[in-house]
Amino acid sequence: MAAMGEFMYQADIAEGGGDKPRMHFWDFSEDRDGKLIQYTRNEIDTRIKAVAGRLQQVATLGDRAAILANNSPEYIFSFLGAIYAGMVPVPLYDPNEPGHADHLNAVFADSEPVVVLTNSKSAGAVRKHFSSLPAAERPRILSVDSLPDSLADSYENPMLTEAGRRLAALRQSAPIDLTAFLQYTSGSTRTPAGVVLTNRSILTNVLQIFSAAQLKTPLRLVSWLPLHHDMGIILAAFVTMLGLDNEFMNPRDFVQQPSRWIKQLNRRESDVDVNVYTVVPNFALELAARYAKPAEGETLDLSALDAIIIGSEPVTENALTTFREAFEPYGLPVQTLRPSYGLAEASLLVTTPQTENRPLISYFDREALAENRVELVEKGNNKAVAFVSNGQVAAPQQLVIVDSETGTELADGQIGEIWTHGENTAAGYLDREEDTAETFRNRLTTRLEENSRAEGAADDNYWMATGDLGVIVDNELYITGRLKDLIVVAGRNHYPQDIEYTVQAASAHIRADSVAAFAVPGDDIEKLIILAERDTTANEADDAAAEEAIRSAVGTAHGVVPEEIRILAPDEIARSSSGKIARRVNQRNYIQEQAN
Repeated sequence: MAAMGEFMYQADIAEGGGDKPRMHFWDFSEDRDGKLIQYTRNEIDTRIKAVAGRLQQVATLGDRAAILANNSPEYIFSFLGAIYAGMVPVPLYDPNEPGHADHLNAVFADSEPVVVLTNSKSAGAVRKHFSSLPAAERPRILSVDSLPDSLADSYENPMLTEAGRRLAALRQSAPIDLTAFLQYTSGSTRTPAGVVLTNRSILTNVLQIFSAAQLKTPLRLVSWLPLHHDMGIILAAFVTMLGLDNEFMNPRDFVQQPSRWIKQLNRRESDVDVNVYTVVPNFALELAARYAKPAEGETLDLSALDAIIIGSEPVTENALTTFREAFEPYGLPVQTLRPSYGLAEASLLVTTPQTENRPLISYFDREALAENRVELVEKGNNKAVAFVSNGQVAAPQQLVIVDSETGTELADGQIGEIWTHGENTAAGYLDREEDTAETFRNRLTTRLEENSRAEGAADDNYWMATGDLGVIVDNELYITGRLKDLIVVAGRNHYPQDIEYTVQAASAHIRADSVAAFAVPGDDIEKLIILAERDTTANEADDAAAEEAIRSAVGTAHGVVPEEIRILAPDEIARSSSGKIARRVNQRNYIQEQAN
């Protein structure tokens, strides 16, 4: 990756691009209108190499460097600086964010970084986080914005160092796929595990993304995604290395005022031939539709948008519909809405819509779903459940639906576990042989005799089991849930997302995207538990009425009566570090509470 970045930089310089501003960071911490901080192509290169030069003074090739900072230019300089130095970055988050201390401690114990990269805004919280450790056990902490530009002169290509030459000789005798960085899982599904992403897997997936999403250059990326998330850091790193425009801010600044994001998507005079791209989770669409429409007299032109890639969490019909209705009058091209599917274990992207028919919403019969198959019904049918298509696989990656118990490929229209195969697949989990084997070393035991989606794939044990349930209908992939999140009551399958949608629609008392449905063991059958957060405008005195409305709606729509419904205050439901509802964490907490 470092060699590619340097090649692209030198090519850009040769064409006179060194003085063009390419990084645009909006800081809203002191000004509601935001302070714009910009870096030219030359300045970006200098800052990356200053970080790399300093790292080469205090660490060695292959060491791990954790990044603990807020979204900022320094975060990107730290990530790429570590890669340029031949080290392994571990992107994490700002310790100023509450509630994540235990997760950070678990990650540090697992990855054992020798140095922490931060900036002046986060340095105090970083030092406080490690203050309880004996001095000899604390990692070295570098505030990268205090490093002088002159350090860039000391930077040396790591492969030309003595350690680099030894590694090159070793790779000649036994090919090694070098680790690019460690992406830690959020902890919503398991104890944090470090996904080992290699240079090969990331570069492969970036090429797949450019091809599948049909990205057009020149482009401007607009983002507020947290940079500790794989989607945020990979996109930011590659637009930076390619010398493309990257306009970004902090997630908190978006949540506090969603119009900041929408305004940055606006066509500008300088955008004559520029294609605007953005990547967001589902909840952002509903938030923007509710709070970010232009005020009377304000202008907005979204016609420069080429793609809004939506991922990270299940995409809902309601989010797509409300966003489209809110912004289509302002030039939003509807086909820009691209619900997509990916995961860190596949580097980033697995599927995205690649036909003109997007976004596509289909309606499946609820009773057929309970039997792990799909029957299409009309919208409005009382048994209809809405599912949003996530498009087609990003080739040459391959995707099949399988019976997870037998490893048998299933035909289109049948629900099973999603397995993928391709060079974009991560190497495994750091120091977790059993988990690596379970997820990354699967063999497809039986392929379909006709129309197999595994055609051309080697007969090996390198299929990656995603843990997600899905179905392919008319060459469109639909995600139906997580394998281990299925709620099974009296022998019938219920998808938590389906129940959660019913709960949210049952009462305006419930906050959007703030419901967790899960099952807990019972004496004879599993019991359904529902946690739902009260809307910020709702009155606690109305909780009982909301509970009754929810109980009635769930019973009518799903034929199951919840064992317990809890209405909670906003933000009381456990979430992952990336903001997703952590069903299994909530389930575990509930079971522990009952045991006590």
